[in-house]
Amino acid sequence: MRSKLKEMRTSKKMTSKIMAQQLGISIPFYSQIENRQRRLTYEMAVKIASIFKTKPDKIFYDDYVAELERNSD
Repeated sequence: MRSKLKEMRTSKKMTSKIMAQQLGISIPFYSQIENRQRRLTYEMAVKIASIFKTKPDKIFYDDYVAELERNSD
């Protein structure tokens, strides 16, 4: 399942490199966020959401709930 973050990034024709640069992090670090291999701080979630001019829940909430459901089975 693709993450909402990746869907939003690709729909805006942005690369992982551009996102990483805007966030001030490395490309591998950004990739880990996008692929759900690294947990986000609230501050980073807000920074990412601001790039897309939205709120963090719009990007991350559904993925978070899906992860909880997978882990509860």
